[in-house]
Amino acid sequence: MNHAQLTALGRALRLLGEHGEALTADTPDARLHEIKADLRRALDLLDESVASTAPSTRCPEHPQGPVDESAPDLCLLCETRRRAARRAEYQSGGRPEAVPATAPSRYGVRADRPQPQQRWLPEAWNGREWQLCGTPRRDRHEAEAYLAAQRRGSRPAMAYRLVHEFTDYEVLRVWGTPVYVDIEPMGNL
Repeated sequence: MNHAQLTALGRALRLLGEHGEALTADTPDARLHEIKADLRRALDLLDESVASTAPSTRCPEHPQGPVDESAPDLCLLCETRRRAARRAEYQSGGRPEAVPATAPSRYGVRADRPQPQQRWLPEAWNGREWQLCGTPRRDRHEAEAYLAAQRRGSRPAMAYRLVHEFTDYEVLRVWGTPVYVDIEPMGNL
């Protein structure tokens, strides 16, 4: 709504308010027809100034969202969120969540730390160091099959190894012999 529309609508509504205050039981019909014309003018101004469609819900967050007739605010999105919260509360047995410690631990608690993940890391020797040569795998046999395919490929590395990562790293198997390759010609002379 622009400023001119706002001004005209405000003036029309104030005029209607004055008509309402002046109404009595013996108001003549000519005056009622005048009020009717002013009402129509105010409604026309309101129709011109409204840019969007009427909200389909009473939700301030999703006024044009999908409608759920059983929701108090008619908003399907908010009602879905509320139902999920009630379902989670019901599934937890109504038990309150664990009471947080009075002071947070500097190092965290066990539940805060991620669970260790077991992975197998395929690595290739690039002449100077071991480097990851493929995606870490969750299955050891899949990682070994990947390295076998790499060894049979068109440009195999000098050596490959499979590293087991759990809470620490452990080299499981090495294929080939890693030899240190000096990148400077003639040994840096």
